[in-house]
Amino acid sequence: MPLPPPAGAEPVRFALIGAGRIGTFHATTIARRLPEAELVTVADPAAGAAERLAVPLGAEATTDVDAVLADERVEAVAITCSSTAHAELVTRAAAAGKAVFCEKPMAMTLDEADVAIAACARAGVPLQVGFNRRFAADFAAAKRIVDDGGVGTPQLLRSLTRDPGLANPGAVAPWTIFTQTLIHDFDTLNWFNAGATAVEVHAMADALVAPDFKADGLLDTAVVSIRYDNGALATAEASFSAAYGYDVRGEVFGSAGMVTAGTPAQLTVRHWSSTGVAGPTVRADTELFPDAYAAELAAFCATVRRGGAPEVGGHDARAALRIALACIASVERGAPVRISESEESA
Repeated sequence: MPLPPPAGAEPVRFALIGAGRIGTFHATTIARRLPEAELVTVADPAAGAAERLAVPLGAEATTDVDAVLADERVEAVAITCSSTAHAELVTRAAAAGKAVFCEKPMAMTLDEADVAIAACARAGVPLQVGFNRRFAADFAAAKRIVDDGGVGTPQLLRSLTRDPGLANPGAVAPWTIFTQTLIHDFDTLNWFNAGATAVEVHAMADALVAPDFKADGLLDTAVVSIRYDNGALATAEASFSAAYGYDVRGEVFGSAGMVTAGTPAQLTVRHWSSTGVAGPTVRADTELFPDAYAAELAAFCATVRRGGAPEVGGHDARAALRIALACIASVERGAPVRISESEESA
């Protein structure tokens, strides 16, 4: 993890673009939880959206993204808008000389990712992508154990995301389960299996939660098998129907042991009664990972002030996207695919 900003450093002055659910959470974190950050302005093209978020947080509001990028007060941009706009905004922010924090996925195609990465490198600005699990205490502890040889040579890896929410199945864009949900798991597996590259994917997916929407492109349940070039095998699974609460877990099994991370419970309290054992769970990622969300932004601020490479950057985001796009190709073909072959036919 990066060192904190130097003592006495001025707060990093942020503009946030995108006042939706995750933008609201990040804006509130920047304004109220991070002394190393200051929320200057919120931008959103929807009339009134930025104002509703910004005013209670003591920030300015605008619908004009160009004005935000031209604002000399703004040092860093947090991109939390629709995913289809991420890569373009990363490129534009870099050209304006702003440090960039971008929610996942950083891009929707590998070409877009390459352009965004190159723009940040050319401008000499940091680019961090919002893979929050790397900043969760239990996942970070598991990673240290793996890196220290605590499980020996990784052989089998597993990551899962089970989301309880599918309030409006018709609003879920095609391939969301891979590009928006499982992309977290792909990054986690790549991170745990450091130095290895995914070379083959077999993805199976269906609409088991809301089958009436399958014809519209909904896939709400998926299992993915991944082969890495170091021989390790991994699985990732996702569902949009975890009735018991939001559930994220990871596991690395190796030649000398195993380590696990994650739990669907937010608190360690357990209720033992005649009906059995019960414990509380949470219903959203922002409830399960509030500290990780704050920690990733704090790490970004430290990078802005101290320099160096972010904990999770553009190339990490591209590597996870490679797997997500290969999953789409695998589902379309109904067969395993070599990742290089899926890229060539994209």
